[in-house]
Amino acid sequence: MGTPSASTSNDPSSSTPAGAAASDPKQAGRSSSGSEPRPGGSTAIVATAFGGPDGLAAVPVEIREPGPGEVTVQVRAAGVNPVDYKFYSGVYGKNAALLPMRLGREAAGVVTAVGGAGALRVGDEVIVYGGGANGLYATDVTVPAGAVVPKPGELSWEIAAGLLLAGATALHTLVATGVGVGDTVLVHGAAGSVGQLAVQLAVRRGARVIGTAAPARHDQLRAWGAEPVAYGPGLADRVRALGAVTAAIDTVGTDEAIDVSLELVADQVRIATVAGQGRATGTGIKKLGGAPGSDPGTEIRAHAWEELVPLAAKGELELVIARTFPLTEAAEAHRFVAEGHAGGKVILLP
Repeated sequence: MGTPSASTSNDPSSSTPAGAAASDPKQAGRSSSGSEPRPGGSTAIVATAFGGPDGLAAVPVEIREPGPGEVTVQVRAAGVNPVDYKFYSGVYGKNAALLPMRLGREAAGVVTAVGGAGALRVGDEVIVYGGGANGLYATDVTVPAGAVVPKPGELSWEIAAGLLLAGATALHTLVATGVGVGDTVLVHGAAGSVGQLAVQLAVRRGARVIGTAAPARHDQLRAWGAEPVAYGPGLADRVRALGAVTAAIDTVGTDEAIDVSLELVADQVRIATVAGQGRATGTGIKKLGGAPGSDPGTEIRAHAWEELVPLAAKGELELVIARTFPLTEAAEAHRFVAEGHAGGKVILLP
């Protein structure tokens, strides 16, 4: 196994601004050396083995010079997402040829080199998401120009790096279930990174929102316009007491979320899950995301940034950052996420 380079490649789990096709997660850029590394060297996080976070390691990488239609970005922040764990844990298979595996599907940073990439210029602040980009847990990455969009100055690096994968997932759930004016939608895991964005986007679409969360998160849900309920035994009765539910979105993948949704929503095609695909098989529930047999929502996710970024820049869409970690503490960040109930997005800072 050679030294990974700081270029990136396609990802079967994420949809893209360019609508690029899926590819091998290992191909986060094995190539010959290109431009000189940043002072002090460049670093990326790789999974050295399938299993838990203990297999994650920080390794030195080369920065490949951008070719035509590519840019090199100095990463200022990178978002942590469950799909990263699913790849290195072996949920999607354990092909040893994929190791060491680069991780990371979204980031934000500054363009440091361009390879004839149209209007992009050195110094531009950008968000990197999809479009063939992968391996973004790094200090520097070379990516297709189609994988970057402008970062508004109003957005912090942390928000910019954490917004698009969760936001695109949330938007996909709402489109798939047809949530709009007159609906009452139940959002399971309403305080999580996907759930909180689904809540806010559903409210903007004129829906009434009921969200499950721990009591400590209820005030925040109310501030976003949702009616909070505690999860746990008796959930169906607590929700039913608030009125009829016309759609449900599961972001947690628990049996409770699936069972309560099926009990309360008359039309099963108006239930969607992004986390309980296995449990939902054969129920009529829509399975969304990168798991085998799920709807990837490629077109919806490719254009999601056009709605999400302006809203966040204007302060009309909020993303709670639960915690930040240094890039070299990626394993600890993943342990924190694995504990559950983070209450927002986790971000790595190079």
